[in-house]
Amino acid sequence: MSSKFTKKWEEGELRGLKAALKPSVPLRTKIEIAIRRIEAQIQYLDETLNRLSERDKYLFSKIVEAYSRHQIQRARILANELAELRKTANFMMNAELALERVALRLKTVTQLGNVVSTLTPATQVLQSVRTGIGGLLPNAEKELGQIGSMLNDLIVEAGEVTGVSPNFEVSSGDAQRILEEAALIAEQRMKEKFPELPSLKTAEGTREDSGFTD
Repeated sequence: MSSKFTKKWEEGELRGLKAALKPSVPLRTKIEIAIRRIEAQIQYLDETLNRLSERDKYLFSKIVEAYSRHQIQRARILANELAELRKTANFMMNAELALERVALRLKTVTQLGNVVSTLTPATQVLQSVRTGIGGLLPNAEKELGQIGSMLNDLIVEAGEVTGVSPNFEVSSGDAQRILEEAALIAEQRMKEKFPELPSLKTAEGTREDSGFTD
């Protein structure tokens, strides 16, 4: 590891009048700032998921109530609303878990020179997450875009010092593995947090057998 990189990692650039007026921020500090901003988005997504979970419980109880009263049409309408809510929740949970993994990876970045190889897949995951929640959470989408740009600048900055260029083919594979791991865990958590709905067909059969109508 060159002394030039170590100095930039620990101290930033400290040369000339410009540096005196506006001191350069060390790479280490910039990465720590990125981690904090990502963790803030994780917290935001978690709070949003909690609100969706409460709404889910309410809708679920209303669907069960409609079934018990053989109000199949009402149950169907509520079930459709619940399905859309869960689709949104699934996007959110995938995003949250992916961001958690990005934050963990950024915390492994050290002065030993793994800046470029770690940040490159992280930016690709951020872009994927940003696309996934596009239109759902505009503020989060904007913030993730800014964090992604910040990390891209860090990749360029670190590459200029170390001479290491991003390997996008390898990074894309790493990013895909992060997203797939997040998706698998999200699927399991969705099953645990959001119970399966009663079958509409079963409810309809019960209604017909009992002689009830909507």
